[in-house]
Amino acid sequence: MSISSFYPPQRTLMGPGPSDVNPRVLAALARPTIGHLDPQFVAMMDEVKQMLQYAFQTESALTLPISAPGSSGMEACFVNLLEAGDKAIVCQNGVFGGRMKENVERCGATAIMVEDEWGKAVDVAKVEAAFAEHPDAKVLAFVHAETSTGAQSDAAALAAIAKKNNALSIMDCVTSLAGTPVKIDEWGIDAAYSGTQKCLSCVPGISPVTFSEAAQETIKNRKTPVQSWFLDMNLIMGYWGKNAKRAYHHTAPVNSLYAFHESLVLLQEEGLEAAWARHVEHHAALRAGLEAMGLSLVVDEADRLPQLNAVSLPEGIDEAAVRGRLLNEYQLEIGAGLGAMAGKIWRIGLMGHACNQKNVLFCLGSLDAVLTDMDAKINSGAAVKAALASYAA
Repeated sequence: MSISSFYPPQRTLMGPGPSDVNPRVLAALARPTIGHLDPQFVAMMDEVKQMLQYAFQTESALTLPISAPGSSGMEACFVNLLEAGDKAIVCQNGVFGGRMKENVERCGATAIMVEDEWGKAVDVAKVEAAFAEHPDAKVLAFVHAETSTGAQSDAAALAAIAKKNNALSIMDCVTSLAGTPVKIDEWGIDAAYSGTQKCLSCVPGISPVTFSEAAQETIKNRKTPVQSWFLDMNLIMGYWGKNAKRAYHHTAPVNSLYAFHESLVLLQEEGLEAAWARHVEHHAALRAGLEAMGLSLVVDEADRLPQLNAVSLPEGIDEAAVRGRLLNEYQLEIGAGLGAMAGKIWRIGLMGHACNQKNVLFCLGSLDAVLTDMDAKINSGAAVKAALASYAA
């Protein structure tokens, strides 16, 4: 066997994630590996926590990155806050609400589903009705930014309903963190999880989480041990807490945490509000170009995420063939639809480092060229001009 070194192609990543990684973040990965209990590394861990509190807009001490992808953050929230026999109201308006349901059931709890049409925001009135019918629900779980559709729900209103009903709120902000406002303390969110590979523009494999004081009390007062040893917050805080002597819990992904530290430094340098505004600006230009081409965005404007755009297909076009040509001919990745939207939409991401004018114009021009060559019913040549007009406005 003679397998040689792997050298990946240079792609432009404009799908639902991972997003393009800032060169400074990639450079951070190559720094010398030191021990995960080295005093210098522990000092860096404290900086990561501080900057992550800024990203989440929280003062909670139980704010940290879990050493695994965003799905681990989701599981951490559910296994720490739910026990067998509990009830959780779960909102589903896309793929990831369904994954929340699976987590609830694997905890031995009952999932009370509040379902909305894919591409729509969670209906607050339906959640109110679910609590009226199930006043003993312990948790309300919802996806703030549904990656499968590009729809954004009213997190502040949903968290307020949970609090009014003495329930804890669990929020998926995998796609929203650092791309659109996430305000954990102001909204009263009890537990939230995200991922590093989207608007934070870091490499995949780390999941930021945060837990409120009420959530921490729930974890401390559990009747049964957390079913996951690895994700038990009581144990993890022995390593990530403020103790002078850190307890060994697991070998942290040292170099990946260097990269995450650098991505948070970049966010701090830009400023959260500026990052949110940048995503809105480039989304407006992309939207202008797509609409000029004759395509439309699936989600209503009021509920639309700037960083994840679900785009309708031209009549008679094979969406997979278009994506294949973009990847092979232009080294450009956009995403397919998932679940109920499979084969019906494209998902175009404008996340973090990938959210810039060069990528918007490149994506529009490449898509225009491929669709024109496939004789699609579009307004050829109109997209880039419309996007430039949006930037000039």
